[in-house]
Amino acid sequence: MNSPLENPFSRRAFLQRGLTFVSLAATAPLFLQRSAYGLVHPLSGLLASFPGVPDDRILVVVQLAGGNDGLNTIIPYGDDHYYKARPNIAIPAPGRTANNGQQSALKLDHSAGVGLHPSLTGLKELIDEGVAAVVQGVGYPNPNRSHFTSTDIWHTADTSAHGNGWLGRYFDCTCKGSPDPLASIAIGRSAPLTLNGDLNKPVTFESADLFRWTGDGLDDSGSAKSIYDSINRTGELGKVDSHSQQAFLMRTALDAQLSSDRIRAAVNKTPLVNYPGSDLARQLQTVAAMIRDNLPTRVYYVSISGFDTHAAQVGLQANLLRQLGDALLAFHKDLKAQQNSGRVLTMTFSEFGRRVAQNASNGTDHGTAAPMYLMGDNLRPGILGNHPSLTDLDEGDLKFSVDFRSVYASVLQDWLGAPATKILAHDYRKANLFKV
Repeated sequence: MNSPLENPFSRRAFLQRGLTFVSLAATAPLFLQRSAYGLVHPLSGLLASFPGVPDDRILVVVQLAGGNDGLNTIIPYGDDHYYKARPNIAIPAPGRTANNGQQSALKLDHSAGVGLHPSLTGLKELIDEGVAAVVQGVGYPNPNRSHFTSTDIWHTADTSAHGNGWLGRYFDCTCKGSPDPLASIAIGRSAPLTLNGDLNKPVTFESADLFRWTGDGLDDSGSAKSIYDSINRTGELGKVDSHSQQAFLMRTALDAQLSSDRIRAAVNKTPLVNYPGSDLARQLQTVAAMIRDNLPTRVYYVSISGFDTHAAQVGLQANLLRQLGDALLAFHKDLKAQQNSGRVLTMTFSEFGRRVAQNASNGTDHGTAAPMYLMGDNLRPGILGNHPSLTDLDEGDLKFSVDFRSVYASVLQDWLGAPATKILAHDYRKANLFKV
């Protein structure tokens, strides 16, 4: 009978079948492939600080998939052109009610003529507390109105929509050839392009309870799990040549076991605050739990879909924005209770905004510029920049005033301490997001 060190498992079998994600995401084996690129730190790397990154800072990205209507999110209630363009779906000015029963916009201090959608009470509380900001008029030149192409443009930070993700390049740039197994985590069915680099790939799972190591089934005898347990938990790793295939398998197995065990243990702890019942809130609760457990992860990615409101927009968007605002507020309260709110920057984006004029179905069609929302203790709070003009339009669409890559440049340079020009392949003028 072969000893554990002689058991002839192939790398391919291990990589393909060592971890099980119930979502069956295409990136499942990539989590293990990262260990093949950087075996110099498979045991300590799980807990170590990521090279080149301020080790106390984290970025959380929230995608609003479908193209959120920014014009009915940040309401220009002081502009009559807004109400002329949207007679049936416009949000009333503060103190007024609409014929369709829509509640009035939430008035913001120091923001004359601009308010929030009435469902965004959570975001308003964050702005009033001084920990949230809205960047107005964000877009890019020659905008693309395809969901897929425009999403890829935002993910790659390139109007050609080709190449790796901007955050994947960030990790490639800072990892010095030794990727961290848990550098980035995405909650969902598939890995977002924005986190994919040449070396670094995100860990992706829908539920921490379903993210687990399953060594069984790697060979016909079904004995792989016990074999790897006997290797990794009895000190056998130190007896193996560090450059051998056995060492590769043993170290990668241990990374997988430790990662899945630790994530599930973290998420199973009772949160410090109550979260709403939405899927976005569940995702952010999971992220908060991992932050609380001090995982080495530097970027988390979550999403909420349904913003493609071509028809019956009033009710649909109100529900989605309520979920967004309430989930962000609970997430901030959790981070604050952990004393981690100063470490975390949360940034939302949507692939495009909507056209200025409503359509015949009481909805809006694909447009261009839209606001971005950010949350963090170190931000300049409130409404940043001027609301796009409703009279100086580009064939019925808003003109952007802030290139989204300027926001990325500030996040990279000022928050993550990374070389923005190198990562974005262009010297974009940084948006003025943070307090001096």
